[in-house]
Amino acid sequence: MASTNSVKIQEVTKVTPHPDSTTEFSLPLTFFDIFWFKFHPVERLFFYQITHLTPQFFNSVILPQLKQSLSITLLHYLPLAGNLVWPQETPKPVIYYFRNDGVSLTVAESNADFNYLSGHGTREVVEFHSLIPDLSISDDKAAVIAIQITLFPNEGFSIGTSAHHAILDGRSSTMFMKSWAYVCKQGKQDPSLSPELTPLIDRSVIQYPTGIDMLFLNSWLDSNSRSLKLLPREGVDSNLVRATFELSREDIKKLRVEVQEVKQSEQLHLSTFVLTYAYVIVCITRAKGEEEGKNPNSKVIFGFTADYRTRLEPPIPVNYFGNCVGPHGGIVEANDIIKGDGVSVVAEKLSESMKELKKGSVLEETGKNLAYMIPFMKQGGKGIGIAGSPGFEIYGSDFGWGRPKKVEVVSIDKNGSICLAESRDGSGGVEVGVVLEKKEMEVFASLFVDGLRHFK
Repeated sequence: MASTNSVKIQEVTKVTPHPDSTTEFSLPLTFFDIFWFKFHPVERLFFYQITHLTPQFFNSVILPQLKQSLSITLLHYLPLAGNLVWPQETPKPVIYYFRNDGVSLTVAESNADFNYLSGHGTREVVEFHSLIPDLSISDDKAAVIAIQITLFPNEGFSIGTSAHHAILDGRSSTMFMKSWAYVCKQGKQDPSLSPELTPLIDRSVIQYPTGIDMLFLNSWLDSNSRSLKLLPREGVDSNLVRATFELSREDIKKLRVEVQEVKQSEQLHLSTFVLTYAYVIVCITRAKGEEEGKNPNSKVIFGFTADYRTRLEPPIPVNYFGNCVGPHGGIVEANDIIKGDGVSVVAEKLSESMKELKKGSVLEETGKNLAYMIPFMKQGGKGIGIAGSPGFEIYGSDFGWGRPKKVEVVSIDKNGSICLAESRDGSGGVEVGVVLEKKEMEVFASLFVDGLRHFK
């Protein structure tokens, strides 16, 4: 089924922190932030179902509450209301907030099929783009976040966000959404937040060798350019579709038993994350037609980001706001993946990557990984990456009208990643979002379902 998604823009406004903040604010980038300096925004989309939702109720009740609570929440998240700039007198970009700065908010209305877009089935990726706002980025100035709220009459509404990855990682952006939802649901005029939702905006807690931030920054730049523009990006293939799949707690147990039987003598890190990722990598590789013997030199690159907050020495608070993640991954021969024990092969590789995350040693490994990854990304390199995490508990973002019916990471249609989230029903399973070409998705869906039947 195709959806004709006609979106009409009703309003574009700026939401400022309230009550008015007279404090000018600046925040430097750490080397963790600079790694993401040229990456494209992370685009998330939250669908909230409210049957019989009228435009009148939406415009008179829901929208004013969302705006007011956003304004209150921004008091705690002032960097989001500012901009990334690069003054001539500073060696690296800086986040500046000045009075009257704010977040761009677009209000729209769509006649698309809400249930189609918020479902799990195969959907064309282009249907989601008009529900995500553009993030303003030029040579000398970049917005931090943009938000779009879209009404689906009689069905519900969506909240789309586009966030600059150099300013905040997945945990920080999730914390912001939960904070906004908390303030809205409580109907609080008092801007206080619970401790776990109060961001720690203090770059001094991140300790790293002097000069490493400039080393990474210079790796991104060409001809001494100080431009804030992002890496060039190809247009999205109109033949791409997205779909959502789930692994139950029992499915994950079966995968664990299978890998343990194949790798009996080895001590592997077989977490839910490792098993889910390994299984999806195998299904994607096979779906893309990497037939055994067809291309003996074909390789599959996989990569994920690990949260370092509790792994640094000393560890930093989990409510630290900013990037505190680093890339990890590896390369596997495609022929090794498409064999019958492909899940075990990939799980073993992922387990080795997880061993790099020993507390206290992550900075050394991150330096090596970043030095390799930046040139790779500048050359347009792609792999099977990951956005999101079941640990974010993204389905907990309840603004007062119920938990999201569905959450999508829209931007995975531009970078070859998959997205992970906890199962909405709280059963302990994992939700997996995948973007592939139409024919590949048909094969992937068959492999994903049939493969689980073969495990004990």
